[in-house]
Amino acid sequence: MKKTTDMETGVLVSVDVVLLTLVDSELHAVLVRRAHAPFAGVWALPGGYVHAQEDADAQASAARVLRDKAGIDGVYLEQLATFSGPARDPRGWSVAIAYCALVPQPQLPADRADVAVVPVAALPQLPFDHRAIIEAALARVRSKSQYSSLPVHLCGDTFTLPYLQSVYEAVLGEPLNKVSFRRKMDEMGLLEAVPGAMQGGAHRPAQLYRVRPAFRQALALSARGL
Repeated sequence: MKKTTDMETGVLVSVDVVLLTLVDSELHAVLVRRAHAPFAGVWALPGGYVHAQEDADAQASAARVLRDKAGIDGVYLEQLATFSGPARDPRGWSVAIAYCALVPQPQLPADRADVAVVPVAALPQLPFDHRAIIEAALARVRSKSQYSSLPVHLCGDTFTLPYLQSVYEAVLGEPLNKVSFRRKMDEMGLLEAVPGAMQGGAHRPAQLYRVRPAFRQALALSARGL
């Protein structure tokens, strides 16, 4: 597939995706091993050129890159920022449209030699400006998590309130007051109890919750980039 390049100025146009997940209550980023130069064999963000004849828009490019290079599809995806300049890519002046994606750990692909899931606190040396892109994604996710339902994209279809609180805490990097957190969830009107569904021991089982149907539809559309 022909890459998108400004033939007069030589500008390279690509997308890069910061895919975040939770492993053992710690934020991790999904990296892929680069197959081609520059930086062949080096771990990097999933990324690639925009395919002008195939992709409807840049978000479609990002979704394709995740599918083709990381084996992941149907996850929450939002545009993050644009990174550009002559120094970020040794091939020349380039523009990268960066996206942030969130996925529950069980949806990650089976073990692949070309895909790694790495703690964001222990990233390897990365090519291009990928570390700066990851830092921008973390700042965005942590900021939005203070007032929105964004962390629910890191959960499965059903979950307990203690687990959801632990997800928020892992993203924000700080403990939350249980009463205040549950009040916030009630005010958002995001969740509903799953009738008759409990999790845990016989003595103090926890109620399972899910996203309400109206919100589920909105979350599904956001995951497809619609």
